Amino acid sequence: MLVIGFPTGALQANCFVLASGEGEPCVIVDPGQDAVEPIGQALRKHRLAPVAVLLTHGHFDHTFSVTPVCDGNDVPAYIHPDDVEMLSDPLKGISRESAAFFGGDLEMREPSEVRSLTDGLELDLAGLRITVDHTPGHTGGSVMFRSGAQEGGRLVISGDTLFAGSIGRTDLPGGDHTSMLSSLRTKVMPLPDDTVVLPGHGPTTTIGRERATNPYLLQLQDAVRTDDAPAAPHRGL
Repeated sequence: MLVIGFPTGALQANCFVLASGEGEPCVIVDPGQDAVEPIGQALRKHRLAPVAVLLTHGHFDHTFSVTPVCDGNDVPAYIHPDDVEMLSDPLKGISRESAAFFGGDLEMREPSEVRSLTDGLELDLAGLRITVDHTPGHTGGSVMFRSGAQEGGRLVISGDTLFAGSIGRTDLPGGDHTSMLSSLRTKVMPLPDDTVVLPGHGPTTTIGRERATNPYLLQLQDAVRTDDAPAAPHRGL
């Protein structure tokens, strides 16, 4: 599997391009701010043809370039229905401080074709089998994407559900800390230790490393009461 990743925009949200190999169809995940040019460079360098854009959630630092990327390549965008409104009204999902930082005015519109993601959905795209896990907590429509390489490797694109050493914040509109802990318990913790994690911000990690060092996963393993769990530190939006 070919995986290309790079940070985008002021909040350094990770964008990923996935394909079965050079010169093949590909999917693009989370095209954030200023992502159009680096995506184009990656497509040309590796001779890739996009077939879809997948969105882990609706926050604009992960979706800002979705319409030019989708409509420019005549491909659909996939997003959970609980977050779809943010594609045309990005201020719905951010804090007042974030809105003020960007001048309180962020104009976006939906791509021409938007398709819904649901929990457990199996997508066959670009020669890849991708499983959708609905992981509410950071936003109501947050999802993760799981896939496996032919040689047996596993990866999960976790969006802002799981980071190296932390988790996504839950104090924004649509966020819910109890839901986040439930998502971590039911969707993240069961994953095999050798699963490579491609997060929405920051460096790549593995489930095994996070199980051993991430304070939120350690807390779940120790069966600490949910209402005693600390809120996530701010990261991204």
